Amino acid sequence: MSKRVNDLPRSRLLVNFKHKFMKNKQELIEELNTAFEGKTPEEPLKYLLPKYGKRIALASSLGLEDQVLTDMILKIDPSSRIFTIDTGRLFPETYSLIDRTNMRYDIKMEVYFPDHESVEKYVVRNGINAFYESIEKRKECCRTRKIQPLLRALSTLDVWICGLRQEQSVTRTGIRTVEWDEANSLIKVNPLAGWSEQDVWNYIKTKNVPYNKLHDKDYPSIGCQPCTRAVLSGEDVRAGRWWWENPEHKECGLHRRS
Repeated sequence: MSKRVNDLPRSRLLVNFKHKFMKNKQELIEELNTAFEGKTPEEPLKYLLPKYGKRIALASSLGLEDQVLTDMILKIDPSSRIFTIDTGRLFPETYSLIDRTNMRYDIKMEVYFPDHESVEKYVVRNGINAFYESIEKRKECCRTRKIQPLLRALSTLDVWICGLRQEQSVTRTGIRTVEWDEANSLIKVNPLAGWSEQDVWNYIKTKNVPYNKLHDKDYPSIGCQPCTRAVLSGEDVRAGRWWWENPEHKECGLHRRS
């Protein structure tokens, strides 16, 4: 005779629940990817934005892809949430873009800042530019200035929208339109996953979407000012990000993949 649920050890109940939960989530992810296969990037947005309301948002780095998504999202629902992270070390051109985007779409983008005490402790312990010294110190800086405020933002969401594309780097070739972000227990949506860089630029130019002027000065990927340089002809689009590191290390931790 089978045991009643109340007789099962709590640890086993938790394992069974997690297994069933993850199975259901994976089934949902597969269904969504199948439904959106071959569709335009607007299709997953049109489906998910009204379904999740204020529990879905675009995490914008103010890059080209995120500006495209901002335009798409706000045309679908002008009240949608768009947020960005101010690490305190962004380019002046990036701050200007925040203002231009707000004015263009008549919005007030949510801006998350790092905890000042955590930043102070990092600088006192390591120095102001310690991220050049090792991958560990660079990732600690990213964690302090970017990941922690990101987690505060994600705590308000069930779904986050990202501008990741498969061809951006060797660390992103396997991304799908819809993924389950196990680390943050969220649905992660990459509407532009299959787009090329030319696709992005065509949209920007055709729709007259505001973009960072540094893109016109050979900065295809823009992050914090000390960690970003212009790229040379023939280099990978993310070659200017953390250029002193090997390509396989060039992520800050926002988009960890198993």
